[in-house]
This record gives sequence, structure tokens and C-alpha cells, in this order.
Amino acid sequence: MPNIDTLFPSKFLKASDLQGKEPVVVIREVKYEPVGQQKDMKAVVYFERVHKGLVLNKTNANRITQIAGSGITEEWAGVQIKLHATMVEFQGEPTEAIRIRPVSPARQNPLRPAEAFAPQPTPAAPDALFERVSKEPPLTDDDIPF
Repeated sequence: MPNIDTLFPSKFLKASDLQGKEPVVVIREVKYEPVGQQKDMKAVVYFERVHKGLVLNKTNANRITQIAGSGITEEWAGVQIKLHATMVEFQGEPTEAIRIRPVSPARQNPLRPAEAFAPQPTPAAPDALFERVSKEPPLTDDDIPF
């Protein structure tokens, strides 16, 4: 039986896409693009091996800034974060939203900040970035629920 999310798919991540999981993702880039019915220009963060982008709100942008150690979005590439769903109030109504946590210390980037933001490998070798950022085995498609 179809649910509302399959009837009206979105090109952007929603809390329901996480399916109760808390995936660790690696930021690939931030783009500014039209979002919503009004086509307002918003920042959208894209992740390695994830097809949908996350539209940034101020809360999540500030959290990534804390984790990355920089408010310059071009410097976020290669930073690992953990996504999770939580209930928030939006326009007076409770709604589920995606929020961001730092990766546990055991899984954080072992490189110094200057090395973490070194030039990215060519797109033909996405696993090379993951090996550079994490000493854990690379994620498989089964590890990411969307």
C-alpha cells in the first residue's frame, strides 16, 4: 500500500527518508538552488553516495559550522556528520525534522583541519575520499536508508 512519501517524492531529504536510522554521511558540496513553490534560493548540502540533498536551515547550518570549524561552506567538503530525525515545532505545529550531530569521537576525522579540506579526489574514485576521512570500512548502499 503506498504512503504519502511514495506518492509525492521529493528531491530533498526528509526525516521519513531516514527510516529511524542515524546514518553517518560525508559532505560533498553545498549548492544554492531554487527550493519550494516560491523557488526561493536556498543552500542545499549534498553528501557522498546520497542521491538527495538536505535543504539547510539555520539550525543545521550552525551545527555543521560548529562541527566543521568553519562557516565557509566550501570548506565543509569531506566533513562527516550524523543525521537523525527529531520532533520540532514548525509554525506552531509539531513536525519531524532532520537534525545533525557530530560523529562520535571514535569515528571522527583523524586528520588535522588543514588536511581534512585538502583538494578532493577525482569523481571517478569516490571511495578514495572516504578512506581519507575515515579509517572504518566504507559505507555500502545497505548502510544508507535512502
